[in-house]
Amino acid sequence: METLPPRRWYHRIGPGLITACVVIGPGSIMTSSKVGANDGYAMLWIVVVSVVFMLIYMQLGAKLGAVAKAAPCDLIREKAGAPLSMLVGIGVFFISAAFQSGNNIGVAAAFEAFVESKYIVAALVVGFNGMAILFLFVFRDMYKMLERLMMGFVALMLISFAINLIVLKPDLVAMLKGFVPSRGKSGDTLSLLGLVGTTFVITAAFYQAYLVRQKGWNVKDLKSGLVDARVGSVIMALITIMLMSTAAAGLYTGQKVTLANPVAVAEALESTFGTSAKVIFCLGLFSAAYSSFLVNSMIGGFMAADGLGWGNKPTDFGPRVLTTVALLTGMVVGLAVLLLDFDRTPTIIAAQAVTVVAAPLVAGVLLWLTSSKDVMGPHANSLPVNIFASIGLVMLLLMAGKTAFYDLPKKVRDYVAPAQEALESDEPAARHGGNVSGNAREERQPGATALHLHRAGTPALGWHAWMLETSTARAPDAAV
Repeated sequence: METLPPRRWYHRIGPGLITACVVIGPGSIMTSSKVGANDGYAMLWIVVVSVVFMLIYMQLGAKLGAVAKAAPCDLIREKAGAPLSMLVGIGVFFISAAFQSGNNIGVAAAFEAFVESKYIVAALVVGFNGMAILFLFVFRDMYKMLERLMMGFVALMLISFAINLIVLKPDLVAMLKGFVPSRGKSGDTLSLLGLVGTTFVITAAFYQAYLVRQKGWNVKDLKSGLVDARVGSVIMALITIMLMSTAAAGLYTGQKVTLANPVAVAEALESTFGTSAKVIFCLGLFSAAYSSFLVNSMIGGFMAADGLGWGNKPTDFGPRVLTTVALLTGMVVGLAVLLLDFDRTPTIIAAQAVTVVAAPLVAGVLLWLTSSKDVMGPHANSLPVNIFASIGLVMLLLMAGKTAFYDLPKKVRDYVAPAQEALESDEPAARHGGNVSGNAREERQPGATALHLHRAGTPALGWHAWMLETSTARAPDAAV
Protein backbone atom coordinates (compact mmCIF):
# COMPACT_ATOMS: atom_id res chain seq x y z
CA MET A 1 0.00 0.00 0.00
CA GLU A 2 1.36 3.41 -0.98
CA THR A 3 2.04 5.64 2.01
CA LEU A 4 1.09 9.28 1.87
CA PRO A 5 3.94 11.81 2.20
CA PRO A 6 4.05 13.60 5.56
CA ARG A 7 2.20 16.90 5.69
CA ARG A 8 4.34 20.02 5.76
CA TRP A 9 4.08 22.23 8.83
CA TYR A 10 2.06 24.92 7.04
CA HIS A 11 -0.62 22.33 6.27
CA ARG A 12 -0.96 21.73 9.99
CA ILE A 13 -2.01 25.21 11.07
CA GLY A 14 -5.40 26.83 11.43
CA PRO A 15 -6.88 26.99 14.96
CA GLY A 16 -3.80 28.78 16.34
CA LEU A 17 -3.99 31.31 13.52
CA ILE A 18 -7.62 32.04 14.37
CA THR A 19 -6.72 32.47 18.04
CA ALA A 20 -3.97 34.92 17.08
CA CYS A 21 -6.57 36.97 15.23
CA VAL A 22 -8.82 37.35 18.25
CA VAL A 23 -5.89 38.31 20.49
CA ILE A 24 -4.60 41.00 18.12
CA GLY A 25 -7.47 43.49 18.31
CA PRO A 26 -7.91 47.25 18.76
CA GLY A 27 -7.08 47.00 22.46
CA SER A 28 -3.82 45.12 21.94
CA ILE A 29 -2.82 47.61 19.24
CA MET A 30 -3.61 50.45 21.63
CA THR A 31 -1.81 48.99 24.63
CA SER A 32 1.35 47.86 22.80
CA SER A 33 1.55 51.24 21.02
CA LYS A 34 1.16 53.08 24.33
CA VAL A 35 3.94 51.04 25.95
CA GLY A 36 6.23 51.55 22.95
CA ALA A 37 5.56 55.30 22.86
CA ASN A 38 6.41 55.68 26.56
CA ASP A 39 9.07 53.03 27.15
CA GLY A 40 10.67 52.71 23.73
CA TYR A 41 11.89 49.18 23.08
CA ALA A 42 12.59 48.45 26.75
CA MET A 43 9.47 46.34 27.39
CA LEU A 44 9.71 43.93 24.44
CA TRP A 45 10.64 41.18 26.89
CA ILE A 46 7.16 41.44 28.45
CA VAL A 47 5.68 40.39 25.10
CA VAL A 48 7.78 37.23 25.10
CA VAL A 49 6.76 36.34 28.67
CA SER A 50 3.07 36.93 27.95
CA VAL A 51 3.15 34.89 24.75
CA VAL A 52 4.91 32.00 26.52
CA PHE A 53 2.04 31.70 29.01
CA MET A 54 -0.51 32.11 26.22
CA LEU A 55 1.26 29.31 24.33
CA ILE A 56 1.09 27.01 27.36
CA TYR A 57 -2.68 27.45 27.64
CA MET A 58 -3.22 27.27 23.89
CA GLN A 59 -1.47 23.91 23.90
CA LEU A 60 -3.68 22.79 26.77
CA GLY A 61 -6.73 23.82 24.75
CA ALA A 62 -5.43 22.05 21.63
CA LYS A 63 -4.73 18.88 23.62
CA LEU A 64 -8.18 18.93 25.19
CA GLY A 65 -9.86 19.34 21.82
CA ALA A 66 -7.86 16.61 20.12
CA VAL A 67 -7.84 13.99 22.88
CA ALA A 68 -11.11 14.33 24.81
CA LYS A 69 -14.10 12.43 23.49
CA ALA A 70 -16.60 15.19 24.35
CA ALA A 71 -16.81 18.98 24.09
CA PRO A 72 -15.26 20.96 26.99
CA CYS A 73 -18.48 22.03 28.73
CA ASP A 74 -19.93 18.56 28.28
CA LEU A 75 -16.89 17.28 30.17
CA ILE A 76 -17.39 19.88 32.90
CA ARG A 77 -21.06 18.89 33.18
CA GLU A 78 -20.12 15.23 33.44
CA LYS A 79 -17.30 15.70 35.98
CA ALA A 80 -18.56 18.58 38.13
CA GLY A 81 -22.22 19.11 37.30
CA ALA A 82 -24.34 21.44 35.20
CA PRO A 83 -24.00 24.58 37.41
CA LEU A 84 -20.24 24.88 36.81
CA SER A 85 -20.69 24.21 33.10
CA MET A 86 -23.33 26.95 32.88
CA LEU A 87 -21.23 29.36 34.94
CA VAL A 88 -18.23 28.97 32.62
CA GLY A 89 -20.31 29.29 29.42
CA ILE A 90 -22.45 32.22 30.55
CA GLY A 91 -19.48 34.03 32.10
CA VAL A 92 -17.52 33.89 28.86
CA PHE A 93 -20.61 34.95 26.90
CA PHE A 94 -21.14 38.09 29.00
CA ILE A 95 -17.48 39.05 28.66
CA SER A 96 -17.59 38.61 24.87
CA ALA A 97 -20.93 40.40 24.44
CA ALA A 98 -19.95 43.36 26.64
CA PHE A 99 -16.57 43.89 25.04
CA GLN A 100 -17.84 43.22 21.51
CA SER A 101 -18.82 46.89 21.31
CA GLY A 102 -15.11 47.75 21.49
CA ASN A 103 -14.49 45.73 18.34
CA ASN A 104 -17.36 47.52 16.61
CA ILE A 105 -15.83 50.83 17.58
CA GLY A 106 -12.42 49.64 16.39
CA VAL A 107 -13.90 48.92 12.95
CA ALA A 108 -15.63 52.31 13.03
CA ALA A 109 -12.37 54.04 14.00
CA ALA A 110 -10.60 52.63 10.94
CA PHE A 111 -13.36 54.06 8.73
CA GLU A 112 -13.57 57.37 10.63
CA ALA A 113 -9.97 58.08 9.75
CA PHE A 114 -11.13 58.60 6.15
CA VAL A 115 -14.92 59.14 6.24
CA GLU A 116 -16.30 62.35 7.74
CA SER A 117 -19.97 61.36 8.01
CA LYS A 118 -20.70 59.34 11.14
CA TYR A 119 -23.89 58.07 9.50
CA ILE A 120 -21.93 56.50 6.65
CA VAL A 121 -19.56 54.97 9.22
CA ALA A 122 -22.57 53.63 11.15
CA ALA A 123 -23.99 52.11 7.95
CA LEU A 124 -20.65 50.41 7.28
CA VAL A 125 -20.62 48.99 10.83
CA VAL A 126 -24.15 47.61 10.33
CA GLY A 127 -23.10 46.15 6.99
CA PHE A 128 -20.11 44.34 8.44
CA ASN A 129 -22.24 42.94 11.26
CA GLY A 130 -24.70 41.71 8.65
CA MET A 131 -21.87 40.01 6.77
CA ALA A 132 -20.73 38.31 9.98
CA ILE A 133 -24.23 37.01 10.69
CA LEU A 134 -24.58 35.72 7.12
CA PHE A 135 -21.22 34.00 7.55
CA LEU A 136 -22.69 32.01 10.46
CA PHE A 137 -25.72 30.74 8.56
CA VAL A 138 -24.69 30.52 4.89
CA PHE A 139 -21.56 28.38 4.76
CA ARG A 140 -21.83 24.63 5.26
CA ASP A 141 -18.21 24.26 6.28
CA MET A 142 -18.01 27.36 8.42
CA TYR A 143 -14.69 26.42 9.99
CA LYS A 144 -12.88 26.12 6.64
CA MET A 145 -14.15 29.53 5.52
CA LEU A 146 -13.23 31.07 8.89
CA GLU A 147 -9.71 29.66 8.63
CA ARG A 148 -9.23 31.08 5.13
CA LEU A 149 -10.63 34.47 6.14
CA MET A 150 -8.37 34.70 9.19
CA MET A 151 -5.34 33.72 7.11
CA GLY A 152 -6.10 36.70 4.89
CA PHE A 153 -6.43 39.03 7.87
CA VAL A 154 -3.18 37.78 9.42
CA ALA A 155 -1.38 38.37 6.12
CA LEU A 156 -2.77 41.93 5.93
CA MET A 157 -1.71 42.68 9.51
CA LEU A 158 1.78 41.29 9.03
CA ILE A 159 2.33 43.18 5.77
CA SER A 160 0.79 46.48 6.97
CA PHE A 161 2.60 46.69 10.27
CA ALA A 162 5.88 45.42 8.79
CA ILE A 163 5.85 48.11 6.07
CA ASN A 164 5.37 50.90 8.62
CA LEU A 165 8.12 49.52 10.84
CA ILE A 166 10.58 49.19 7.96
CA VAL A 167 9.86 52.75 6.81
CA LEU A 168 10.53 54.03 10.34
CA LYS A 169 13.97 52.33 10.40
CA PRO A 170 13.97 51.15 14.03
CA ASP A 171 17.12 50.98 16.12
CA LEU A 172 17.95 47.26 15.88
CA VAL A 173 20.46 47.35 18.73
CA ALA A 174 17.89 48.98 21.04
CA MET A 175 15.33 46.38 19.95
CA LEU A 176 17.65 43.54 20.91
CA LYS A 177 18.34 45.17 24.29
CA GLY A 178 14.57 45.35 24.81
CA PHE A 179 14.42 41.57 25.15
CA VAL A 180 16.58 41.78 28.29
CA PRO A 181 14.30 42.13 31.35
CA SER A 182 14.27 45.63 32.84
CA ARG A 183 11.89 47.93 34.72
CA GLY A 184 11.43 50.19 31.71
CA LYS A 185 11.68 53.95 31.46
CA SER A 186 8.19 55.22 32.31
CA GLY A 187 7.68 53.21 35.50
CA ASP A 188 4.03 52.66 34.50
CA THR A 189 3.38 49.22 36.02
CA LEU A 190 -0.33 49.34 35.18
CA SER A 191 0.38 49.65 31.46
CA LEU A 192 2.65 46.62 31.66
CA LEU A 193 -0.09 44.58 33.34
CA GLY A 194 -2.41 45.73 30.57
CA LEU A 195 0.09 44.50 27.98
CA VAL A 196 0.09 41.07 29.64
CA GLY A 197 -3.72 41.12 29.75
CA THR A 198 -4.11 41.92 26.07
CA THR A 199 -1.79 39.06 25.05
CA PHE A 200 -2.58 36.35 27.61
CA VAL A 201 -6.30 35.99 26.75
CA ILE A 202 -7.47 32.85 28.52
CA THR A 203 -10.91 32.61 26.87
CA ALA A 204 -9.24 32.52 23.45
CA ALA A 205 -6.86 29.80 24.65
CA PHE A 206 -9.81 27.74 25.93
CA TYR A 207 -11.64 28.19 22.62
CA GLN A 208 -8.69 26.49 20.94
CA ALA A 209 -10.30 23.20 22.05
CA TYR A 210 -13.44 24.00 20.04
CA LEU A 211 -11.47 25.07 16.96
CA VAL A 212 -9.41 21.86 17.00
CA ARG A 213 -12.61 19.81 17.13
CA GLN A 214 -14.14 21.87 14.30
CA LYS A 215 -11.08 21.22 12.15
CA GLY A 216 -11.65 17.51 12.69
CA TRP A 217 -8.42 16.76 14.52
CA ASN A 218 -8.23 13.87 17.00
CA VAL A 219 -5.55 12.21 19.09
CA LYS A 220 -3.65 11.17 15.94
CA ASP A 221 -3.36 14.86 15.04
CA LEU A 222 -2.13 15.95 18.46
CA LYS A 223 1.32 16.82 17.14
CA SER A 224 -0.28 19.03 14.48
CA GLY A 225 -2.30 20.78 17.17
CA LEU A 226 0.81 21.58 19.18
CA VAL A 227 2.68 22.86 16.10
CA ASP A 228 -0.34 24.99 15.23
CA ALA A 229 -0.46 26.53 18.71
CA ARG A 230 3.23 27.43 18.46
CA VAL A 231 2.79 29.05 15.05
CA GLY A 232 -0.17 31.07 16.32
CA SER A 233 1.82 32.21 19.35
CA VAL A 234 4.78 33.26 17.19
CA ILE A 235 2.43 35.32 15.00
CA MET A 236 0.98 37.02 18.12
CA ALA A 237 4.46 37.84 19.36
CA LEU A 238 5.65 39.08 15.97
CA ILE A 239 2.71 41.44 15.42
CA THR A 240 2.84 42.79 18.98
CA ILE A 241 6.59 43.36 18.75
CA MET A 242 6.15 45.18 15.42
CA LEU A 243 3.42 47.40 16.90
CA MET A 244 5.45 48.28 19.98
CA SER A 245 8.57 48.91 17.91
CA THR A 246 6.64 51.11 15.48
CA ALA A 247 5.46 53.28 18.36
CA ALA A 248 8.95 53.30 19.85
CA ALA A 249 10.55 54.37 16.57
CA GLY A 250 7.88 56.91 15.60
CA LEU A 251 6.51 58.33 18.85
CA TYR A 252 9.01 57.82 21.68
CA THR A 253 10.59 61.10 22.82
CA GLY A 254 11.33 60.47 26.49
CA GLN A 255 8.20 62.43 27.46
CA LYS A 256 4.90 60.87 28.45
CA VAL A 257 2.62 60.16 25.48
CA THR A 258 -1.11 59.57 25.99
CA LEU A 259 -2.80 57.97 23.00
CA ALA A 260 -6.56 58.47 22.82
CA ASN A 261 -7.34 55.57 20.48
CA PRO A 262 -5.60 53.36 17.88
CA VAL A 263 -6.24 55.88 15.10
CA ALA A 264 -4.19 58.41 17.08
CA VAL A 265 -1.15 56.28 16.26
CA ALA A 266 -2.00 56.49 12.56
CA GLU A 267 -2.55 60.26 12.83
CA ALA A 268 0.80 60.70 14.52
CA LEU A 269 2.58 58.59 11.87
CA GLU A 270 0.86 60.59 9.12
CA SER A 271 2.18 63.90 10.45
CA THR A 272 5.75 62.62 10.13
CA PHE A 273 5.71 60.04 7.35
CA GLY A 274 2.79 61.08 5.14
CA THR A 275 -0.68 59.80 4.27
CA SER A 276 0.55 56.40 3.12
CA ALA A 277 1.66 55.55 6.68
CA LYS A 278 -1.83 56.34 7.95
CA VAL A 279 -3.53 54.28 5.23
CA ILE A 280 -1.29 51.26 5.79
CA PHE A 281 -1.68 51.40 9.57
CA CYS A 282 -5.48 51.71 9.32
CA LEU A 283 -5.59 48.72 6.97
CA GLY A 284 -3.85 46.69 9.66
CA LEU A 285 -6.17 48.18 12.30
CA PHE A 286 -9.27 47.17 10.33
CA SER A 287 -7.92 43.64 9.86
CA ALA A 288 -7.24 43.36 13.59
CA ALA A 289 -10.61 44.83 14.59
CA TYR A 290 -12.78 42.79 12.22
CA SER A 291 -11.00 39.50 12.85
CA SER A 292 -11.39 40.00 16.62
CA PHE A 293 -14.92 41.21 15.97
CA LEU A 294 -15.96 37.90 14.41
CA VAL A 295 -14.02 35.38 16.49
CA ASN A 296 -14.70 37.09 19.83
CA SER A 297 -18.46 36.76 19.27
CA MET A 298 -18.01 33.09 18.34
CA ILE A 299 -16.09 32.42 21.56
CA GLY A 300 -19.00 33.78 23.59
CA GLY A 301 -21.70 32.12 21.47
CA PHE A 302 -20.17 28.66 21.22
CA MET A 303 -19.05 28.40 24.84
CA ALA A 304 -22.40 29.65 26.16
CA ALA A 305 -24.32 27.18 23.98
CA ASP A 306 -22.06 24.36 25.12
CA GLY A 307 -22.44 25.40 28.76
CA LEU A 308 -26.23 25.43 28.46
CA GLY A 309 -26.30 22.13 26.58
CA TRP A 310 -27.55 23.75 23.34
CA GLY A 311 -24.86 22.28 21.11
CA ASN A 312 -21.21 22.97 20.38
CA LYS A 313 -20.77 22.36 16.65
CA PRO A 314 -20.92 24.95 13.84
CA THR A 315 -23.91 23.08 12.41
CA ASP A 316 -25.87 23.33 15.68
CA PHE A 317 -28.48 26.07 15.94
CA GLY A 318 -27.68 27.16 19.52
CA PRO A 319 -24.09 28.34 18.96
CA ARG A 320 -25.07 30.29 15.84
CA VAL A 321 -27.99 32.01 17.58
CA LEU A 322 -25.97 33.00 20.65
CA THR A 323 -23.09 34.21 18.45
CA THR A 324 -25.64 36.38 16.63
CA VAL A 325 -26.87 37.74 19.97
CA ALA A 326 -23.29 38.65 20.92
CA LEU A 327 -22.78 40.37 17.55
CA LEU A 328 -26.02 42.37 17.79
CA THR A 329 -25.34 43.38 21.40
CA GLY A 330 -21.96 44.77 20.46
CA MET A 331 -23.37 46.49 17.38
CA VAL A 332 -26.19 48.21 19.27
CA VAL A 333 -23.86 49.54 21.98
CA GLY A 334 -21.24 50.54 19.40
CA LEU A 335 -23.79 52.45 17.33
CA ALA A 336 -25.12 54.16 20.46
CA VAL A 337 -21.58 55.36 21.22
CA LEU A 338 -20.98 56.43 17.63
CA LEU A 339 -24.29 58.22 17.00
CA LEU A 340 -25.55 59.21 20.47
CA ASP A 341 -22.33 59.63 22.50
CA PHE A 342 -23.59 56.86 24.78
CA ASP A 343 -21.52 56.39 27.94
CA ARG A 344 -20.40 52.74 27.98
CA THR A 345 -19.03 52.94 31.51
CA PRO A 346 -21.80 50.82 33.13
CA THR A 347 -21.34 48.03 30.57
CA ILE A 348 -17.56 48.12 31.03
CA ILE A 349 -17.90 48.00 34.81
CA ALA A 350 -20.24 45.00 34.53
CA ALA A 351 -17.93 43.22 32.08
CA GLN A 352 -14.88 43.79 34.26
CA ALA A 353 -16.77 42.47 37.28
CA VAL A 354 -17.60 39.27 35.38
CA THR A 355 -13.98 39.02 34.19
CA VAL A 356 -12.68 39.03 37.77
CA VAL A 357 -14.48 35.70 38.31
CA ALA A 358 -14.61 34.18 34.83
CA ALA A 359 -11.00 34.53 33.63
CA PRO A 360 -9.31 32.65 36.53
CA LEU A 361 -12.21 30.17 36.55
CA VAL A 362 -11.75 29.33 32.86
CA ALA A 363 -7.99 28.91 33.34
CA GLY A 364 -8.49 26.71 36.40
CA VAL A 365 -11.04 24.51 34.62
CA LEU A 366 -8.79 24.09 31.57
CA LEU A 367 -5.84 23.16 33.79
CA TRP A 368 -8.01 20.73 35.77
CA LEU A 369 -9.44 18.98 32.69
CA THR A 370 -6.08 18.56 30.98
CA SER A 371 -4.52 17.23 34.20
CA SER A 372 -7.22 14.57 34.58
CA LYS A 373 -6.20 11.10 33.43
CA ASP A 374 -9.89 10.21 33.19
CA VAL A 375 -10.21 12.83 30.42
CA MET A 376 -6.76 12.83 28.83
CA GLY A 377 -5.46 9.31 29.48
CA PRO A 378 -1.71 9.10 28.77
CA HIS A 379 -1.79 12.68 27.40
CA ALA A 380 -2.53 14.25 30.79
CA ASN A 381 -0.28 17.18 31.74
CA SER A 382 3.23 16.45 32.95
CA LEU A 383 4.50 17.97 36.20
CA PRO A 384 6.55 20.72 34.46
CA VAL A 385 3.52 21.74 32.35
CA ASN A 386 1.34 21.91 35.48
CA ILE A 387 3.94 24.05 37.25
CA PHE A 388 4.19 26.61 34.43
CA ALA A 389 0.43 26.59 33.87
CA SER A 390 -0.09 27.19 37.60
CA ILE A 391 2.23 30.21 37.42
CA GLY A 392 0.06 31.49 34.57
CA LEU A 393 -3.03 30.95 36.72
CA VAL A 394 -1.44 32.98 39.53
CA MET A 395 -0.77 35.78 37.01
CA LEU A 396 -4.44 35.77 36.04
CA LEU A 397 -5.46 35.90 39.70
CA LEU A 398 -3.15 38.88 40.25
CA MET A 399 -4.62 40.68 37.24
CA ALA A 400 -8.11 39.86 38.49
CA GLY A 401 -7.12 41.36 41.82
CA LYS A 402 -5.90 44.49 40.08
CA THR A 403 -9.22 44.74 38.26
CA ALA A 404 -11.25 44.11 41.43
CA PHE A 405 -9.33 46.41 43.78
CA TYR A 406 -8.01 49.13 41.45
CA ASP A 407 -9.80 49.33 38.08
CA LEU A 408 -13.37 48.74 39.21
CA PRO A 409 -13.34 51.08 42.25
CA LYS A 410 -11.70 53.78 40.14
CA LYS A 411 -14.26 53.40 37.37
CA VAL A 412 -17.16 53.47 39.82
CA ARG A 413 -15.76 56.59 41.53
CA ASP A 414 -15.21 58.34 38.22
CA TYR A 415 -18.70 57.41 37.05
CA VAL A 416 -20.71 58.36 40.12
CA ALA A 417 -18.71 61.38 41.30
CA PRO A 418 -19.94 64.69 39.91
CA ALA A 419 -17.67 66.01 37.14
CA GLN A 420 -17.21 69.33 38.92
CA GLU A 421 -13.88 70.14 37.32
CA ALA A 422 -15.26 69.52 33.85
CA LEU A 423 -18.25 71.78 34.55
CA GLU A 424 -16.02 74.55 35.86
CA SER A 425 -13.78 74.34 32.81
CA ASP A 426 -16.82 74.37 30.50
CA GLU A 427 -18.34 77.54 31.97
CA PRO A 428 -15.64 79.99 30.80
CA ALA A 429 -15.60 78.38 27.38
CA ALA A 430 -19.38 78.65 27.11
CA ARG A 431 -19.30 82.35 28.11
CA HIS A 432 -16.72 83.06 25.39
CA GLY A 433 -18.33 80.87 22.76
CA GLY A 434 -15.58 78.27 23.02
CA ASN A 435 -15.97 74.73 21.73
CA VAL A 436 -14.88 72.36 24.46
CA SER A 437 -15.87 69.05 22.90
CA GLY A 438 -15.05 69.53 19.26
CA ASN A 439 -14.57 66.73 16.74
CA ALA A 440 -10.88 66.48 17.38
CA ARG A 441 -8.79 67.69 20.27
CA GLU A 442 -5.16 67.75 21.24
CA GLU A 443 -4.33 68.19 24.92
CA ARG A 444 -0.90 68.88 26.30
CA GLN A 445 0.13 68.65 29.93
CA PRO A 446 3.39 70.04 31.27
CA GLY A 447 6.17 67.62 30.42
CA ALA A 448 3.92 65.36 28.40
CA THR A 449 3.07 64.76 24.78
CA ALA A 450 -0.64 63.97 24.67
CA LEU A 451 -2.10 62.69 21.43
CA HIS A 452 -5.86 62.89 22.01
CA LEU A 453 -6.66 62.94 18.31
CA HIS A 454 -10.06 61.36 18.54
CA ARG A 455 -13.56 62.12 17.42
CA ALA A 456 -16.34 62.82 19.88
CA GLY A 457 -17.75 59.63 21.30
CA THR A 458 -14.89 57.41 20.16
CA PRO A 459 -13.58 55.40 23.12
CA ALA A 460 -9.97 55.39 24.09
CA LEU A 461 -9.48 51.65 24.24
CA GLY A 462 -10.68 48.45 22.57
CA TRP A 463 -12.19 45.49 24.39
CA HIS A 464 -8.92 43.81 25.40
CA ALA A 465 -7.55 46.97 26.94
CA TRP A 466 -10.83 47.73 28.68
CA MET A 467 -10.62 44.30 30.28
CA LEU A 468 -7.44 45.36 32.02
CA GLU A 469 -7.39 49.08 31.41
CA THR A 470 -4.11 50.81 32.07
CA SER A 471 -4.76 54.36 30.98
CA THR A 472 -3.88 56.92 33.65
CA ALA A 473 -5.57 59.80 31.82
CA ARG A 474 -9.16 59.82 30.64
CA ALA A 475 -9.98 61.10 27.19
CA PRO A 476 -12.30 64.05 27.92
CA ASP A 477 -15.06 63.21 25.45
CA ALA A 478 -14.49 59.47 25.24
CA ALA A 479 -16.64 56.74 26.71
CA VAL A 480 -13.97 55.03 28.74
